Amino acid sequence: MNYIHAKLNKLFILGIKSNRIVACSLDDKINRNYQPVKSLDLKDSEAIDVYLQGINFPVRLMKKIFTNEDGSTGHLYLITNDLETDGDGLYKIYQKRWKIEEYHKSIKQNASLAKSPTKTVRSQCNHIFASIVAFCKLETLSVKAQLNHFALKYKLLVRSNQIAFEELRRLKCL
Repeated sequence: MNYIHAKLNKLFILGIKSNRIVACSLDDKINRNYQPVKSLDLKDSEAIDVYLQGINFPVRLMKKIFTNEDGSTGHLYLITNDLETDGDGLYKIYQKRWKIEEYHKSIKQNASLAKSPTKTVRSQCNHIFASIVAFCKLETLSVKAQLNHFALKYKLLVRSNQIAFEELRRLKCL
């Protein structure tokens, strides 16, 4: 973080764990009065400026509370070196980043980008192009069916297995 902030002069947004230690003010940092992030009384989407231990500049800390599918409550702590951003803006930017991660994971696992057996440059380019086309088709189906890529892939595999089994049954009857 020091390198990104000082040398590259770039902004960053990172998720941190709840046991990360912070100081709430510069005086607390100087006096080494640190406390875990989870002990701070932050409301949902509230952002405050803190000093992380080992970092020599202030960062903006934001807490996002969400409900998991199983009904449990989760907490996401985000930090940025952009001290002008509010909590909601920070979370919106993080959500865009998450979509990019979903894209990379899906194109790698669902469109078989990682399983390329090719050796030549031309066949590698063709495989990458075919994987991107497959991802686009999967995304189109995902929007229409209102399912995520993994659920859609599972549903397609189950249906193709059913069709193959029916074809085997039909051939057996001949």
